[in-house]
Order: sequence, then C-alpha cells, then structure tokens
Amino acid sequence: MYRIVADHKQYIVIDKDPNVGFHTEDGVFGVAEQLKRDLGVEALYPVHRLDRMTSGLLLFAKNRQTARVLGEQFEQRQVQKFYLALSDRKPKKKQGSVKGDMEKGRRGSWKLLISKNNPAVTQFFSCSVEPGLRLYLLKPLTGKTHQLRVAMKSIGAPILGDGRYSTVDLDADERGYLHAYGLGFTLGGQSPRFICPPTRGQVFNRPSFAQALLAYHDPWDLAWP
Repeated sequence: MYRIVADHKQYIVIDKDPNVGFHTEDGVFGVAEQLKRDLGVEALYPVHRLDRMTSGLLLFAKNRQTARVLGEQFEQRQVQKFYLALSDRKPKKKQGSVKGDMEKGRRGSWKLLISKNNPAVTQFFSCSVEPGLRLYLLKPLTGKTHQLRVAMKSIGAPILGDGRYSTVDLDADERGYLHAYGLGFTLGGQSPRFICPPTRGQVFNRPSFAQALLAYHDPWDLAWP
C-alpha cells in the first residue's frame, strides 16, 4: 500500500501505491488510516491528497502546528511538486504550459476551458522513452481536481492507463501512469526536498524508462517554461 520515504519528528513522507484510495471506503482502510494505525498514533494530519490512480509522494504532519504551517504553504503555492506521466501520444508541443479554467462535465470528469478567470496552471517538459511512448515531467502551479490528467488530455497526450481521460485500455492489473515524483517545502528554517522514482507498473520498470528519467533527475534545476 505504501513505503515510508522519510520519518521526521514533525512530518512523515510516504510513497503511495497506485490504485490505493486516500480515504477509507466500504470498510477498506485508505492509506491515511492505514498509516496512522501502522504508526500507532492517534492522529495524523494530511496536508494534500493523491487520487486513487496516482502513486508517489504524500506528506502528513504529525501535529496541528506543523499541519497549519504546511497547509498555508500549499494554499499559497509555495510547495514545489513534480509529477511523472507516460503517454503513447506525442503532444501538440514538447514543452510549455497549460492554462485555463476547469469545469466539471459528465460522470465526474473535468474539462479545460478557454477562459482564464481562475485557471489551472501546469508547466511541463517531455521526452521520448521509446517509439510510441513519451515521458512527461509536470509541475502544477495550482491544485485543481484532476488538473494534471485534464492538462495531458488537452495537449493531445492523455495519460497511459487513465480510464477516465484516455481511450487506451491496459490489462486489469495494470495502472494509470501518473506518479508524484518530487516534493519540496520549508519548515523550521530547513528546505527538505524529496525525489521518489516510481516502482509500480510494467512500463515504469522498463530499462528505456529508467534511461529517459535521467533527464529529469533534479527537476528543481530545470529551466521551467
């Protein structure tokens, strides 16, 4: 369900598996509740979320004060987050940004609008992994529901295995290829940064993916659009 990446006196960072819910549903513990039980603590304070499909870095505060400080950083867009995605499509442009308002459509899906009154903003780079497969490094500057999944669809490259926004079907035991790869924040005068390459998923485990990922080993150092 998860692996611990960092266990600090004020916070804990985990690597969540794909296809694992955040909240408890139908009697099955979500990752937040399971982590709390495994640590044997009465309370943990999530400061952000990942949807069921998405794997990768999740941050929890261990006390209310830390949760407040980190929560304010998320609200003020001071936390650096980077995601990896795979698609079998070439984008309309290899790098750049996606910006637009988001509107809820049918059956829980969202769509990107031309208007920019309260827009979702995502920056991205992309590179080839192998013929018919492309790697995307995504940097969301806002935190809208399904933002990255909709952004990828809008540039003509829906995420591989995304059952909601892509028409490409994978095996039932496979995953949607979106992963929370990098996370950075400030706390107590320190600025910790975490990088967590994906380990779950047949395509993420190909040697060609590991080679392509070398281009994005330190997303903080890239010249973002």
